[in-house]
Amino acid sequence: MGVVNVTPDSFSDGGLFLDADAAVAQGERLAAEGADILDIGGESTRPGADPVSEAEELGRVVPVIARLAAANVATLSVDTSKFAVAEAALQAGAMVVNDVAAFRFAPEMAGLVASQGASCCLMHMLGEPRTMQEDPRYGDVVSDVKAFLEERLAFVVGEGVAEEKVWLDPGIGFGKTLEHNLELLRRLDEICAIGRPVVIGTSRKSFLGRITGREEGDRLAGTIATNVMALERGAAVFRVHDVREVADALAVAAATVGS
Repeated sequence: MGVVNVTPDSFSDGGLFLDADAAVAQGERLAAEGADILDIGGESTRPGADPVSEAEELGRVVPVIARLAAANVATLSVDTSKFAVAEAALQAGAMVVNDVAAFRFAPEMAGLVASQGASCCLMHMLGEPRTMQEDPRYGDVVSDVKAFLEERLAFVVGEGVAEEKVWLDPGIGFGKTLEHNLELLRRLDEICAIGRPVVIGTSRKSFLGRITGREEGDRLAGTIATNVMALERGAAVFRVHDVREVADALAVAAATVGS
């Protein structure tokens, strides 16, 4: 899953693809590098991020999705927590709704996904982006995240979404300390045991910088290491900025560890 942030303030590539032409070109480039899915987002979810209006988010993502859908280069995902944005994105050609709030902020999105026969990704996040990193606490982070994802899975299935259309994301870096993130990676097989495809998103994140001392643009090696470990533990979808390099690493790892 290649990341296309149509934002001015995303933590790693904010402002690089705010222009629609640049965002479309980036999506086409990532697809050529091996991305099966392109995840288009118009609102930053970095810690402390300010919310974006519905109109602004619509204006950022819908033209990009429409043009990439016309180019038919990959399956398109919209990264949003807003019903109107999800609805417009699906109408423009997206087939996946990727919600960091797991439909908690807009429960009606479950019915929308069901009615459109789309897929969805439900992510765990403690609170909301502006406050999620303010002293996050858990009893047992893996058990707590697993229970949350099981509850959200049951909710969307109850709203009519086919279970085979649901992916789950433990939300690395979303309301977690360094140790929380490492424990989730260490025991990712417990999340995979829920039985739905697990999405892992570690690309360039700050916890990698805390371990390695590297800045945002120099965390590829750490990103690769975490994705290879996640593959070995059962993850199925890998959300990254650097598609070519991570895809090559995963291909070698998959050939080594088998199915």
